[in-house]
Amino acid sequence: MQGKSRKRFASHALTKCILSFKALSYGTCSNPKQTALLRAYCIQFWHFGVSYYLTVCLKMGPVLSRLESRIADGVLVRDDQQLEAAVALDSRLEALSEYEPGAGGLLGRFFGSRQTVPRGLYMYGGVGRGKSMLMDWFFEAAKFHPKRRTHFHAFMLDVHERINAWRKLDKSGRRAHPHHVRGAGDDPIPPVARALASEGKLLCFDEFHVTDITDAMILSRLFEALWNNEGVVVIATSNRSPDTLYENGLNRGLFLPFIEMMPEHLIIHAFEGDTDHRLRALTAAPVYHTPLGPNAEAEISGAWDRLTRGGKPVLSELIVQGRVLKFPQTARGVLLSDFRALCEANRSPAEYLEIAQAFHTVILENVPEMGAHMRNAAKRFVTLIDALYETRTKLVMSSAVEPAELYEKGDGAFEFERTVSRLMEMRTEEYLALERGQAEHG
Repeated sequence: MQGKSRKRFASHALTKCILSFKALSYGTCSNPKQTALLRAYCIQFWHFGVSYYLTVCLKMGPVLSRLESRIADGVLVRDDQQLEAAVALDSRLEALSEYEPGAGGLLGRFFGSRQTVPRGLYMYGGVGRGKSMLMDWFFEAAKFHPKRRTHFHAFMLDVHERINAWRKLDKSGRRAHPHHVRGAGDDPIPPVARALASEGKLLCFDEFHVTDITDAMILSRLFEALWNNEGVVVIATSNRSPDTLYENGLNRGLFLPFIEMMPEHLIIHAFEGDTDHRLRALTAAPVYHTPLGPNAEAEISGAWDRLTRGGKPVLSELIVQGRVLKFPQTARGVLLSDFRALCEANRSPAEYLEIAQAFHTVILENVPEMGAHMRNAAKRFVTLIDALYETRTKLVMSSAVEPAELYEKGDGAFEFERTVSRLMEMRTEEYLALERGQAEHG
């Protein structure tokens, strides 16, 4: 069975499975135990039907194959929403395999034979659903270049820096620029879009969200240029559906054209349900480990494995006010660092805020008991915790002592009590279950 026949059979089989499940699962027997047993069998039948549809009737792609392997190994639990998203991502891999950006050249454009750009994918749903994990696997499997994966907030900071740099060029400098666009004049959007496309015809965005009016006002024109002029394919994860992006934002009417463009260039995929796999990983063990030593090291290592699902550490770079911050141990929205790197080095509040917005979880190792001589490090630690708390970023930490003993004497010890309170709250399941937010820029 191949091609359309296989897919037609698969769809028919899945439809039969769904109808049978609905008919049986809501049926009743005179015996309550028989009713419960019947419904249990129905649930098993449902999972079998979905699994059969995805793995037998349809050819498994790299993302689905990897997901099924992790489920079989017991690393992940079966989640039909993840399986459906994996199939959608594999379909984008297949579309990309047939896409050659720029095919046809200038003559092709002139005679209207320019190659169709495949639609990307916009995955949205609650926190901890596995969206970032699946997109990471997609990015690794994509044999397509150039490609770029980035946090959307970091991407927009990069965009604004490029726009400002372009505006500083004089007329001759703009003409000599390698990404100059004829006819664009003083408009920075076309050359910036061309520069971005030269670095990534495939753009993968984690945590796509819009809260800043300066971002909202340029997104429509920027992405119109990326999609229509530069042939860029976009894959994105978000906690928000397209129609709720920049909701209640100032001058939102100017942002609506972007939302209207999305279905033309993106397949919109919703993660239904409220299963939070990240919360399960966070609550599987305590998030505050003391005292320091082999046991704390083992707990930190275990937290990394659970939260990244065995991900390999990669270097992440953040740009803050022209300064490049490098973090060598990151994976799937998780940052692993130590107290010396984050709090003893000279860092600004803006850097801590950027860290908090770029990573959904920070694993902080080796926090010492701080004496009066460490007042500067203690002050930076306070600023870091404030940034994490205000954005509801999750914290896993190993420390020499309990929070109340971290900084008992020295300048700012009284104010440090608020940090102690926040550290205690950040250990609770209520805090861990909170949806991520954006800090206010003051």
